[in-house]
Amino acid sequence: MDRSLKILSIILVLFLFSGSVVESEACTRVVYKGPNNTILTGRTMDFSIEIPANQWIFPRGMKRNGEVGKNSIEWVSKYGSLGVSTWDIAIADGMNEKGLVTNMLWLVESEYPAFDKEDTKDGMSISLWAQYVLDNFATVTEAVEELQKESFAVVSDFIPGTDKFTTVHLSISDANGDNAILEYIQGKLVIHHDPSYTVMTNDPPFEKQLAITKYWENIPGKTFLPGSVTAADRFVRASFFIKAIPQTDNTRVAVASVFSVIRNVSVPYGFEIEGYPNLSTTRWRCVADQKDLVYYFETALTPNTFWVDLKKIDFSEKTGVRKLDLSENKTYSGEVSAEFKTSRPLVFIGL
Repeated sequence: MDRSLKILSIILVLFLFSGSVVESEACTRVVYKGPNNTILTGRTMDFSIEIPANQWIFPRGMKRNGEVGKNSIEWVSKYGSLGVSTWDIAIADGMNEKGLVTNMLWLVESEYPAFDKEDTKDGMSISLWAQYVLDNFATVTEAVEELQKESFAVVSDFIPGTDKFTTVHLSISDANGDNAILEYIQGKLVIHHDPSYTVMTNDPPFEKQLAITKYWENIPGKTFLPGSVTAADRFVRASFFIKAIPQTDNTRVAVASVFSVIRNVSVPYGFEIEGYPNLSTTRWRCVADQKDLVYYFETALTPNTFWVDLKKIDFSEKTGVRKLDLSENKTYSGEVSAEFKTSRPLVFIGL
C-alpha cells in the first residue's frame, strides 16, 4: 500500500471512531510518569458553555451526605483535599493530601442505574462522585475495592438552567502511578483499572479508547498524527506526546512538559464549526504534582498560571472550609495558598 492510501485508511478509521463525538463536551486527561516517583496528572476542562470555576480547601472531618433524599449515603471525610468546583454546585477536579487525584470528564454514552428516592436503595448525587473519592481514599486500589461493591447508586440529573443531562465518567490516579476509569454503561458500573491507563478523553467509552490505542501502536507518531479536535484525535496526540516529552524528575521541566501536552490537545477559545452548536472550547487546565503535592491551574481568560502547595495547608478539622474566588476572571500569580478565604461550605446539588 502506498503512502497516500495508508493515510486515507487512517482517516477512515478515525472517522469511524469519532462519529459525532465533536458534538459532545470535549476533555482530555493524561498521567505523566517520570523517574524517582515523579507522577503528574493533567487535564483540560472543555465545555460548550461558560463553566465558572472556584477552588476549595476541604478539611478532614467534614460530614457529608449523598444529597438524594432520605436514602442518601453518609460519610465523614478522612482526608483533606483541594477541589475545583463547577458553578459551585459540584466538584469536577481535585487532589487530596495523599496525592490521589480525581477528574470527571463528559461521556455521552453514560447511563446510570435507576434510582427512586422513595425506595430503599442508597444513593449519592453525581455532583459528589469525585469528592467522595477524595474524601475517603489514599490510593486507586482502595477506591476501586470499595466502589466495585456498588453499595450505593450514583444519581444524575440535568445541569440547572440547561437541557444538558449530566453524563460523565470518572478517572482516578494516585501518587504511585496507578490509574482507574469508572463508567456507567447501560446502567452497569464498568471499572478499568491498570497503571498503564494514562490517557483518556471524554468519548468514546474507555474500552473503545483502548482499541484506538491498539490501532495507533503501529503508526509512528513522528510520521503522522491526527490534528482535529475530535476525541479520537486528541486521544492519539496525547498518547504520543505524554511518552515523547522529557522523562525527568526536574519538577519545573516535568510540569511545563505536561502543560505543553494538554495545551496541544486543547480546543482554541471560541472555536466554532457551523452545524456543531455543542462544540466545546477549553475553559481551564490543571496539572497535579502528586509527588510534591502541588496543584497548578490556569483558565482560558486569565494570563497567569498559579499553583497551590498542599503542604502549606492545614487540613485539620478546626480550620474549616476555605475558598479561592476565581469569578470575573480574577488573576493570581505564583503560590496562592494564603489567598484562600474562610467560606461557607460548598452546597452540592442533588435531587
